[in-house]
Amino acid sequence: MACEIVWAEAALAFPNVEQFTRAMETLPVTFSAIDEKAAIKAAEVWRRYRAEGGRRNRIASDFLIGAHALTEAERLPTRDGRFYRKYLSGLKVLEPVP
Repeated sequence: MACEIVWAEAALAFPNVEQFTRAMETLPVTFSAIDEKAAIKAAEVWRRYRAEGGRRNRIASDFLIGAHALTEAERLPTRDGRFYRKYLSGLKVLEPVP
C-alpha cells in the first residue's frame, strides 16, 4: 500500500496515468490515505526530530510517509533507513541492496 504522497511521487516516474495505474496494479500496490492516527504520529516524531537538533531539510512528507507505514503496514522500502529506524521504532525498514 502507498499513501497519497508516495502515490504522487511514484506517478512522476511514468509518462501517463494509464502506465502508472497498470504498474501499481501489477505490483500490486494499493492506495491508502493517511489517517488521523498516522498524522498525529508524524507530528510527534517531527517534534522529537527538531528537539534533538534535526535540521529543517526534513519536511512533513518524510514524517507522514514513515508514520503511515508504521501504523498501516509496519514496513517501509526506503534508501533512508537510518533516519526511519531512529525516529519510528518498530517500523521494519527495507533498504535496496547496492
